[in-house]
Amino acid sequence: MKEWTETELNLAIQWKRTFCLYLYTPMCGTCMVASKMMNVSLELLQELECGKMNLNFMQKVAHQYEVESVPCLMLFKNGTLTKKIYAFQSVPYLYEELKTLNA
Repeated sequence: MKEWTETELNLAIQWKRTFCLYLYTPMCGTCMVASKMMNVSLELLQELECGKMNLNFMQKVAHQYEVESVPCLMLFKNGTLTKKIYAFQSVPYLYEELKTLNA
């Protein structure tokens, strides 16, 4: 996952791309575990575009998308937010959720 800026997020939405966005904070232990789970899942779905953002520096994004907590995984299909995931239950669960973007 590449660290995205707000501009990169807005362009992905404007160009109606299908992607996921992982929101985290660096001092969050749960976020560290979720990051590892995301990396494993994305290795299996290499064609899926996925960015990440440190929510400490993205307050506008947090407000705009009503992010309740971190970690948060937002799924966008054709530039539209379709789902927010807060419970990163397991790698197979994340893999299945991410796979829906390619369907």
